[in-house]
Amino acid sequence: MTAKGCSKLACSKMLPLFHCVVLLAAVFHSTTTAFSGSKKCVSRSFGHDSVVCECNSTYCDTLGSVSPPPPGHYISYLSSRDGSRLEASQGPVRLNSTGAGGLRLTLLPYKKYQKIKGFGGALTDAAAMNILSLSAGAQDQLLRQYFSAEGIGYSVVRVPMASCDFSTRLYTYADTRGDYNLDNFTLAPEDVNIKIPLLHRAQAMSPHPLSLLASAWSAPAWLKTNDALIGKGSLKGEPGGKEHRTWARYYIRFLEEYSKYNLTFWAVTTGNEPTAGSMTNYSFQALGFTAEEQRDWVALDLGPALHASSFSRTHVLLLDDNRLLLPYWAKVVLGDIQAGRYIHGVAVHWYMDSLVPAAPSLAATHDLYPEYYLFGTEACAGWHPLDRGVKLGSWERAEDYAHDILDDLNHYMTGWTDWNLALDQTGGPNWVKNFVDSPVIVDARRDVFYKQPTFYSVAHFSKFLWEGSQRVGVSPSGETPLNFSAFLRPDGSVVLVILNRSSSAIRFEVWDQTVGFIPSTAPPRSLLTLVWSTRG
Repeated sequence: MTAKGCSKLACSKMLPLFHCVVLLAAVFHSTTTAFSGSKKCVSRSFGHDSVVCECNSTYCDTLGSVSPPPPGHYISYLSSRDGSRLEASQGPVRLNSTGAGGLRLTLLPYKKYQKIKGFGGALTDAAAMNILSLSAGAQDQLLRQYFSAEGIGYSVVRVPMASCDFSTRLYTYADTRGDYNLDNFTLAPEDVNIKIPLLHRAQAMSPHPLSLLASAWSAPAWLKTNDALIGKGSLKGEPGGKEHRTWARYYIRFLEEYSKYNLTFWAVTTGNEPTAGSMTNYSFQALGFTAEEQRDWVALDLGPALHASSFSRTHVLLLDDNRLLLPYWAKVVLGDIQAGRYIHGVAVHWYMDSLVPAAPSLAATHDLYPEYYLFGTEACAGWHPLDRGVKLGSWERAEDYAHDILDDLNHYMTGWTDWNLALDQTGGPNWVKNFVDSPVIVDARRDVFYKQPTFYSVAHFSKFLWEGSQRVGVSPSGETPLNFSAFLRPDGSVVLVILNRSSSAIRFEVWDQTVGFIPSTAPPRSLLTLVWSTRG
């Protein structure tokens, strides 16, 4: 069928519009793209400043597998407010400068910084329920977008330990009062029936082992001072006491139960947002810790329990809260030799990042404790009371993501984890109605899902910054509104990510003294990833 014929059929309502657009996209793809395995976005507007890409059980846009260009060439990948989504183009590296509007970005490969761990999202109860609300074919399509070789390279999955606000009920794994030995500890149906099967499916699609990260929102109510999963409350007793020991043992039991399903965790955090249960009266699950209490619990309970278990190689990340608490929190915990010996890194959320510069928080923490890595464990759009919920097609939110990731990476963060992998059109389900946005929004009624601009924003990093990639220096020749960061990958190729939030196109050239000059243009309101191979 020709594109003209498809148009006539769509107008006469003889062919569903989505399938017609898919055919048009396929026709366009077959005649224009030179990159194997890629498929064009089927765009749809919901009235915001950009578009979503609609996917169903039989079709979804994808960049396909990517590999470095041949020596002497570069590839650029472009996403923009105007509707480009990881659009690839290739060009030759030049031996001489072109001027490129006067802006030059000089690669400084001898300036080496942190190495990348990975990027990913959270498999909450809500995310799992939304994925499973689709047909089997659409479920596989969605999981492939994140985890397969043709997807965007997610390698990290954060898994809540029991319920959080993105659940449909409140529960822990040890709700039997007085069960200090955790004899009745058991995983929930949400784990066994939905999350664990989805983790297996994601791992089967992934070309590399997934790094699983566990975070707990609350201890069982009977272990807490307020006798509730929600609100302001901390562990009863003192570090080293029976309540604190039981809470540490709870972590071990969680790891043991998941290991029965052949799922091993790379890391655990010391608990999601400890300030939510100590400084505020949150309406959803929380467990309060001060920095001093967290230090002592790690030193006397969690650290020794992990060390004595079969999970002694599981990493422990402290904080799991906003960067405004740094470097204070790190000084308290890591400044203690007993606690510090059990810690591997610092987990950081993105909320309120606009209030706290990265230099005096992230970079200052790295400078004080360079042997501990920084890792982003939670972020989402639509969380702010003045900008709440789902916005289908918001490019502004994609820019917020990219700006934050670049800011974090340029200040020693080793990875960045988004919040829910998928939500419904209301931004849930969420038992406390704390609705937010997600890079993938599911419409179960139509058996489709929408890939938001934020999906592509993360993809500009996750698809190209492989584990082991190392940030290197890059210097602009003058003032520029562009945000950027450069990385040397394990295979010797270079990745440069550039964000242009201005309303004007900006011409520039990249100078890598080992290969030459790369002329480029960052279109207005765009995100650009450049990849090229170095010589030798």
